[in-house]
Amino acid sequence: MHSRTCTGIARSAALALLVTLTLANAPAAIAGSTLPANVTLLRNQEYGEAFLNGIRGARRSIVCAFFLFKTSASAKNRPRQIAEELIRARKRGVQVTVYLEQDRNSRDSLNEDNHATADFLHRGGVKVYFDSPATTTHTKVAVIDDRYVFLGSHNLSQSALLHNNELSVLIDSPEMARETLAYLDGL
Repeated sequence: MHSRTCTGIARSAALALLVTLTLANAPAAIAGSTLPANVTLLRNQEYGEAFLNGIRGARRSIVCAFFLFKTSASAKNRPRQIAEELIRARKRGVQVTVYLEQDRNSRDSLNEDNHATADFLHRGGVKVYFDSPATTTHTKVAVIDDRYVFLGSHNLSQSALLHNNELSVLIDSPEMARETLAYLDGL
């Protein structure tokens, strides 16, 4: 009976060690690839100003994909300010591409909002693409100059940019930008 107890304890210890080693390596295994980066947390309203500054500082390219980009005619509308900065960036020679969600229901307010913004951006020279109505693209990401990645929960709506509790990050990493752009190319 003593040897059974020792065997049971040894099995339990081995199992505990295996679980510990598995969990210790889980984030790297789950995440896919680990890349070097400097990361800035953008809480709530911090995102809108940081994103505007990123657009203003862009020199070569801006690629964005958003589930919702809802502008209004008001000069105080933060998404409108972002759309205007994207157009200004395009006019100074930056390549600007925006991907937006398109729902199956063509009369959905999401479609109306995204199409209205797309029309405004398109008139300003910005390339705008919609995903397939059969696919939901729920991303909220932008890549600037193949280096800076804005990623998180912020849609481009007045509520998300000024009122909601939202959390996003600004990642300074050419490697992460490259992987993000590859993902967006596959949409």
